Amino acid sequence: MMADMGMVMDMSWAARDVLFAVAMWSVMMVGMMTPAAAPVIMLYAGAHRGRGVPGMAPIITFGAGYLMIWIAFSVAAAMAQWALHEAALLSPLMSVASARTGAAILIAAGVYQLSPIKGACLKHCRTPLGFLLSHWRSGIAGALGMGLRHGAYCLGCCWALMTVLFVVGVMNLLWVAALTIFVLVEKIGPAGAIVARVAGVAMIAAGAATWFNA
Repeated sequence: MMADMGMVMDMSWAARDVLFAVAMWSVMMVGMMTPAAAPVIMLYAGAHRGRGVPGMAPIITFGAGYLMIWIAFSVAAAMAQWALHEAALLSPLMSVASARTGAAILIAAGVYQLSPIKGACLKHCRTPLGFLLSHWRSGIAGALGMGLRHGAYCLGCCWALMTVLFVVGVMNLLWVAALTIFVLVEKIGPAGAIVARVAGVAMIAAGAATWFNA
């Protein structure tokens, strides 16, 4: 798919290729993370209606602040992809070429899934009403700040999961869909916190098995 977009796959990237990668990651992250943000955006919109605040500007600004965080992550992910490409560490399927590097990514992501930081960020993401009550700010500037803050919590919750794409293939659409569904289950499912920890253990086990079989 990236080759079809005109990107160079077997030689050093030009500036155009880097921009394509940033755009690709941005579209992918927006598509993956917007469904998970829907509950808090809907609650935020409802709160504005309840306060009699006219217009959509604060709601749009809140959503924009949230997405800005994930676009910033997309830039970082594209830079990581560029570095791996330049070091000849990516396969033609856009996954890490070394099995042990992939194993290390899985283990690190699994350990993060079990970490207190992940747990704290997931708690904020799973309680959107509590987030709004504790972080409410009025006006456009307040909406932007709240969107950025919620995006930061979401990034803290999910960034390690996104690194799994470097193991299974950056453009593997089946895994993109699977991770999107998993993020939704984590954030809105009745046992999301337990699912997150089970997934962490599974990633560590898969990473260890891959390491020792490499």
